Amino acid sequence: MVTDPISDMLTRIRNANMVKHQIVQIPSTKMSKSIAAILKEEGFIQDFELYTEKSFEYILISLKYKGNLREPVISKIQRVSKPGSRVYANSKTLPKVLNNLGLAIISTSKGVMTNLKAKELGIGGEVLCYIW
Repeated sequence: MVTDPISDMLTRIRNANMVKHQIVQIPSTKMSKSIAAILKEEGFIQDFELYTEKSFEYILISLKYKGNLREPVISKIQRVSKPGSRVYANSKTLPKVLNNLGLAIISTSKGVMTNLKAKELGIGGEVLCYIW
């Protein structure tokens, strides 16, 4: 059992990117499905799909690379809020990642979304991770 499924997901993606794997398998949770949907919507991954094996549900994420040298689209993925140290931001103090070239994933009362969408809606929440 994993104590922090978000960190586990981000670490699996980071490790698969370093060795240039095409797909990565992640245990499925509501939060990891939401994060995968945001990553697909923002163009950081090609696609993701759910599958069940021996009554356990998993997410298969197809990683995205660019060029003949297969440079990963995700150059850095970093966990911000941790179980021992939560990081919150209101709508006025939402983080800008690389001057809005990257994104921050925020868990709000309206669901999981990017920092830009949360700013647009005028709500804050827990800052889960930075991606660029």
